[in-house]
Amino acid sequence: MSTRVALIGAGGHGLWHRRTLQRLAGEGRITVAGIGDRRPVEPHPDAPLDGVPFFTDHAELLATAEPDIVIVCTPPHTHLPIALDVLDAGADLLLEKPPVMSAGEHDRLAAAVAETGRLCQVGFQALGSAALAELCVAAPSGPIGVTGAWWRPDSYYLRAPWAGRRTVAGRPVLDGALVNPFAHALMQSLVIADEAGGGFQPELLELERYRSREIETDDTTFLRLTGADGRRITAAVTLASEVFIAGEIQVGDAVLEYPTDRLRLPGESVAREVPGRAGLLENLLDHRSDPAVPLIAPLSRTRTFTAVAEAIVAAPMPAAIPQSMLRPHPDGGGLVVDGIDELVRKVAATGTLPSENDVTWAVEPHWVSFKSLDLHSIKEGDEPCAN
Repeated sequence: MSTRVALIGAGGHGLWHRRTLQRLAGEGRITVAGIGDRRPVEPHPDAPLDGVPFFTDHAELLATAEPDIVIVCTPPHTHLPIALDVLDAGADLLLEKPPVMSAGEHDRLAAAVAETGRLCQVGFQALGSAALAELCVAAPSGPIGVTGAWWRPDSYYLRAPWAGRRTVAGRPVLDGALVNPFAHALMQSLVIADEAGGGFQPELLELERYRSREIETDDTTFLRLTGADGRRITAAVTLASEVFIAGEIQVGDAVLEYPTDRLRLPGESVAREVPGRAGLLENLLDHRSDPAVPLIAPLSRTRTFTAVAEAIVAAPMPAAIPQSMLRPHPDGGGLVVDGIDELVRKVAATGTLPSENDVTWAVEPHWVSFKSLDLHSIKEGDEPCAN
């Protein structure tokens, strides 16, 4: 009998999972037990899922469909209660990123995973990258810089009731440039730091958040994360740039590009594509069949990311970039920040924040100490770069 898989949260990004379910069902690896969403979901040519039961209540789906694995692809602030219900129903869990809203929620979910004996894989699909695995094996040395300059029009912040918001119904919302669009690059950088030094224990976070439009969260983010051993991750990303820079993770002379999986190792003159990404659902299926196959993104691996994301979201409101620094995007739809692509490159390359670079609109960084928390994200037996 094939493994019964259900999806909760079939709209929006859930279409990506519906396509995966359609493909794996066609290969005979799974049976799609049911899909659910609070609103009706239109069939898609790539994922018609003919005859699959549809539910508007996740509790009814769990009780009626009796799945072996459940994918949860709902807004992040709804993850914890649904995930707990999935585990209580006796199913394994593929939980979209970010898994939960805080380190405290992470610990509660981890306890439920242990108590039920079920599995929990987190939807950081970039951890299945063969390019990431090759970079980890090469083990380049040096500080880590994360760079990204993308464009999101004003309509991006109308895509969902929680978009661009700090809270919804009293619950914090994990939205913002670094914890959402560039979350995979941040997660990859944390894994690289763990691998390179035998464990990365952050002690100090320095954060500068900015917004170029009327939103509650940041569309331009600068972060410096310093570990107990002095190693450093500096991230500089924006969603308000006319010039496109893919998510780049630089480690010494090596560069990994997200999401293209292009890689340049020390001694190589140009970046090259490294094909191959292990799917997280396929990996979960393989692990269920053979526990010797390690999970690519177990919940334990994401605790540091969750704590960093929590600190970013809990920080003071982002500072507004002055109107004098903004101009219309050539394609319309909103404003871009003059010279922001050059600034994010400089910050990531030098490890110095905008406030340390005589940027006229910069504000003093917000500091968060992690010294009292055990945030080490890698547990014994985990293999961060397995694929």
